[in-house]
Amino acid sequence: MAIKTKLLILLFILTASITVGQTRIEAIGYVVEGKVVENDTILHVNIKEIIVFAPRTFKNKRQYRRYYRLVKNLKKVYPYAKLANLKLREIETHLTTLDTEIEKRRYINLADKRLRDEFEDELIKLTITQGRLLIKLIDRETGNTTYHLVKELKGSFTAFLWQSLARLFGENLKDEFDAEGDDELIDQILMMIDNGQL
Repeated sequence: MAIKTKLLILLFILTASITVGQTRIEAIGYVVEGKVVENDTILHVNIKEIIVFAPRTFKNKRQYRRYYRLVKNLKKVYPYAKLANLKLREIETHLTTLDTEIEKRRYINLADKRLRDEFEDELIKLTITQGRLLIKLIDRETGNTTYHLVKELKGSFTAFLWQSLARLFGENLKDEFDAEGDDELIDQILMMIDNGQL
């Protein structure tokens, strides 16, 4: 019986190899560097740095829920902050190709309208906490506060109006991201999200 099993396995392997030989298989991979050391080729691959944090411990269920609520909120708004950085770079790049201030103003207004049409419905649904996080994450991603970006693109008066409206709701468009201070936990969570650990 063991011989029959071995023959069946061998037959299966031969059939599979014939089938594979008939179909075209494309290798998926990437090019890596190699170094020749004493007639031997050693492959060299740069890998992404992964920062390992100590496992989180919680004093109680309330602290546990707050942490995972923060993770959930960051996972929701972080893609918007990254997208804001990407769109800002696109706008800045296009603005350098325009000559006159009128063309630049028209382009900024057009870009503003497009962004509102695309994202306004989604962003209106954010909670106050998520909006507060988004303000800080935009500063983290772009290197500029939301107030500064609005002032740079839309002018001082518009930035003043938005800042005044934000202040009515207890928010501040001038909030900066402090990775080594108040926002250290947020920064750690974002690094874990980037690394696929969360």
